[in-house]
Amino acid sequence: MPEQSDPQAKRYVFGYTVKIRNNTTFPAKLIDRHWIITNGEGKNQEVRGSGVIGEQPQILPGDSYEYTSGTILNTPIGTMHGYYNMINESGDGIAAEIKPFLLADPALIH
Repeated sequence: MPEQSDPQAKRYVFGYTVKIRNNTTFPAKLIDRHWIITNGEGKNQEVRGSGVIGEQPQILPGDSYEYTSGTILNTPIGTMHGYYNMINESGDGIAAEIKPFLLADPALIH
């Protein structure tokens, strides 16, 4: 997000959109998240919190939930990965993995 970034101050703001699809046969509620954000120097930052963007969505079977958020790095490239903790109607927990994805200044990508 160039309008919010300041490379001189080593501040790179990235926006990302995540779509969560419920491929089970039961409703699942997103309780919390755990992100591991790695900058271009290999330094990790962990983020844990309730829900996503202030919500704990209930996702019905076959439905999806999409949201947009952001993070700030001190390098122009990095990655994110982690998981969402979900529960079903019986209160059983499910960890939904978030595979690594790239955060990069578009000028660095060929």
